[in-house]
Amino acid sequence: MSIPTRIPEIVVTYEDYLELPDDGKRYEILDGEISIQLTPTPWHQMISGNLLVQPMDHIQKHDLGQVFHARLAVILSSTCVVEPDLMFVSKARKEILTDRAIEGAPDLLIEISSPATVHTDRVTKAQIYARHKVPAYWIVDPEQETVEVYLLNVDSYRLETTLHGETPQPAPPFTDLKIAAKDIFI
Repeated sequence: MSIPTRIPEIVVTYEDYLELPDDGKRYEILDGEISIQLTPTPWHQMISGNLLVQPMDHIQKHDLGQVFHARLAVILSSTCVVEPDLMFVSKARKEILTDRAIEGAPDLLIEISSPATVHTDRVTKAQIYARHKVPAYWIVDPEQETVEVYLLNVDSYRLETTLHGETPQPAPPFTDLKIAAKDIFI
């Protein structure tokens, strides 16, 4: 009899995700591995609320689709289940809205970064989102008071613009929408 030299890798799936405790933490599955996020801070929640309000009028006025906020699962695959801070699904892609989650790539995902999540947001999630063809990805940096707007370029993201300061700037993927970063960080 031989002894295995390597322990088989455990891959976590959406079915396992459903069994995770409802303990106030945000659980995600990133390429088959569990990632646990701590409860957001009041500052994080304030920024999230401001980000929800900023494009909402524009989206509703032009009947573009829906904006959602955490906690809502986005099932990109059976081994990639994320709970971004904010999500936008256009009317053209509304079929990905189901009774259990957003099942597929939203048009825009937004992550509010923190020192504990910066690597995950900038590397791991950026790679996962690009691989699953999420057209736009915003990374919000509360310390720098900036919003980096990335657009998908084949299989990776390119920085389109960085929102900062008091001057309203274009906020892709939305046409005709300009946002001043100062209004997000008040």
